[in-house]
Amino acid sequence: MNRRRIRKRQPAATSRITELHHALVARVLHGEGRAPTEVRRAAFDGVGLDEPTRTLVEKVCYRAHLITDEDVSALRTAGRSEDEVFEIVVCAAIGQATRQFQGALAALATATKAGGL
Repeated sequence: MNRRRIRKRQPAATSRITELHHALVARVLHGEGRAPTEVRRAAFDGVGLDEPTRTLVEKVCYRAHLITDEDVSALRTAGRSEDEVFEIVVCAAIGQATRQFQGALAALATATKAGGL
């Protein structure tokens, strides 16, 4: 019986989390910011970026522990403000988290359909 209660609550909780996630993504991509919308979108998607932005975004997504002051300075030297660099990093991180979140939801859906949960 406890399993049934848990299963009934999961969709509502997942739905609320998904709703909040969509609001977060909309805010970082389309809300007020210093970085151009197309740069924020490219950082979120992790594609279509020029150097040195591409290197920083790849590190944010896959090797955050390797980010250095020089990586940030390279964007500043390329003409990006501190606010723009911050927004680019946030968009890259949320984009990567979104890809992981969507993968987890897909795995959960597959496991649930297969009777694994």
